[in-house]
Amino acid sequence: MDSGVRISVVETERLTLRPLVPDDLPELRRLHGDPEVMRFLDQDKPEDVLADDCFRAAIEKSSGRFVGWFEFLETGDGTAELGYRLHRGFWGLGYATEGGKALIERGFTTGGVQRVVATTMFVNAGSRRVMEKCGLRHVRTFHLDWDEPLPGSEHGEVEYALTREEWLAARNRSNW
Repeated sequence: MDSGVRISVVETERLTLRPLVPDDLPELRRLHGDPEVMRFLDQDKPEDVLADDCFRAAIEKSSGRFVGWFEFLETGDGTAELGYRLHRGFWGLGYATEGGKALIERGFTTGGVQRVVATTMFVNAGSRRVMEKCGLRHVRTFHLDWDEPLPGSEHGEVEYALTREEWLAARNRSNW
C-alpha cells in the first residue's frame, strides 16, 4: 500500500532529496548503527526504510555524500508526518531544517497537504529546534507505554504541527 505523499526529487540550495535506492543500504545501515544518531529513536530496520517510498535520501550537492534521510508520510485527512535522520557529521549545519522546509513547501504547494506534524521525545532538544525552525509549533506533550523505554522517555513525547494556512501566512510575511 502506498502511504507516501507523491514527491519524487526535491532540490534545495545544498541538498538533493531523491528516492532511496538499493545502493543506499550500506549508508542506511551505518546511519542506523550509530548509537548517538539512534539515542532518541526506535530501532527500525534500514531495509524497512529502503522499502518505503515516503523516504528520501538526502545527498549533499557539493560532495555527493549521503547526508541521511527524510520522511514525508501521508497519514490521512490531508495530514503528512515529517521525519528525518542525519549522519552526525552533518548535524548543526542546517540540513535538517533545509530539507524539512523543502518537503513542507512541496507538500503544501503540490501535494494537497493541509497539515504537517512531527514528533520526538521531549528530551530531544535538537530535533525540537529543527521542528521550530521549519515553522512547526508545539501542540502537545504526551506519554506512551514502551516495552523497552529509552532514557528520557519518562518526560514524554512531543507533537509539533503546522497548517497550510499558518505556512501561507508566514510565507506572506517573508518568514519562510
